[in-house]
Amino acid sequence: MPGSKSISNRALLLSALAEGSTLLIDLLDADDTRVMREAMTALGVALAATDDGLRVDGCAGRFPAREASLFLGNAGTAFRSLTAALAFADGRYELDGVARMRERPIGDLVDALNELGARIHYLDRAGFPPLRIEPARSLGADRVAVRSDVSSQFLSGLLMAAPMVAPREGLRIAVQGTLISQPYVRMTIALMQRFGVAVREEGGEFVVPAGVYRSPGRFVVEGDASGASYFLALGAIAGGPVRVEGVGRDSVQGDVRFADALAAMGARIEVGEHHISAAAPAGGRLRGIDADFNHIPDAAMTIAVAALFADGPSTLRNIGSWRVKETDRIAAMTAELRKLGAEVEEGADWLRVTPPGTWREASIDTYDDHRIAMCFSLAAVAGLPVHIRDPKCVAKTFPDYFDRLAALTAGAPQPARDQARS
Repeated sequence: MPGSKSISNRALLLSALAEGSTLLIDLLDADDTRVMREAMTALGVALAATDDGLRVDGCAGRFPAREASLFLGNAGTAFRSLTAALAFADGRYELDGVARMRERPIGDLVDALNELGARIHYLDRAGFPPLRIEPARSLGADRVAVRSDVSSQFLSGLLMAAPMVAPREGLRIAVQGTLISQPYVRMTIALMQRFGVAVREEGGEFVVPAGVYRSPGRFVVEGDASGASYFLALGAIAGGPVRVEGVGRDSVQGDVRFADALAAMGARIEVGEHHISAAAPAGGRLRGIDADFNHIPDAAMTIAVAALFADGPSTLRNIGSWRVKETDRIAAMTAELRKLGAEVEEGADWLRVTPPGTWREASIDTYDDHRIAMCFSLAAVAGLPVHIRDPKCVAKTFPDYFDRLAALTAGAPQPARDQARS
């Protein structure tokens, strides 16, 4: 598997903020990480490609460039974490992105940062990018609350910036509302630990000590667990086994729990230290599932497509965060699943998929959303062509996805109708 996007962008930022140089190995090379690398260069951080990886010369918490305009595309991990890191960098910065990024909320994070003394202003619509950041006021608070029921990236960004602004006794961060995507926050805390900052939990709050990150010297990025979901699902619906390497039982990524969801559907799962494999149930068909996917919202999209091959309806619950991702994913998945012949019901934060009685050949609109393109490619297992519009959108996190898929399935027999047609 290519490197994890979530780990890659966190590691890039922490390496830049640390004392010393860090060699990042197996860093993802995709649109979202290129955006972060370009931002680091604009902020004066020295990056150098080597035979082994990317060397990042840390700036010990103070970016050399005190003025910059950053274009961050549609990379939420970059936008949210840089907003927090630059809020107290004693400079003037403007952050913007594509049209969809201007529709993705950031108000909860900005409110928390401004409460701490930051001076962040909206350049257009309140609560949304673009942003202008000015030098912060003097800090006087030792605690802050942040809402994280829209995106866990708000809390992750605040956590990573906290050591630079925390008072001597530490900064206490409380979470208002239900914390979604908790495994991503655990990932952030684990990476901060690797860079020398230990976050502790007390009384339902996160306590972050004051200090400077310290380079671990070398940091190896795990394979992408979210990207692994497509190949594991392929094994579960097409026969398998399919084995993905570079991510396994000791992963810091919550999306490895996608394998648990497949197992609940009856798939045969085997997990090793650095690999996971999936195969179809012994009876050949998956079971319908009714489950809460708050912890793995990205990978849950793949479950919605796997549900097309189940023996009955499947219900995905607590996926409200889909509404504010690269597109409104609940609406998009509903529309595209119906094209294939499925019966689909949607609510504010849930989706119910009943497998097609009769499959239909379909052209899938991707809404400039990489995950829609990748998960719907799996529907071709039904034996009818699936036409993916704008397949290049996968460059956001997995540029060679379709090449990998083609190589994996090259030996599979064609459906009879295609053989006759050819």
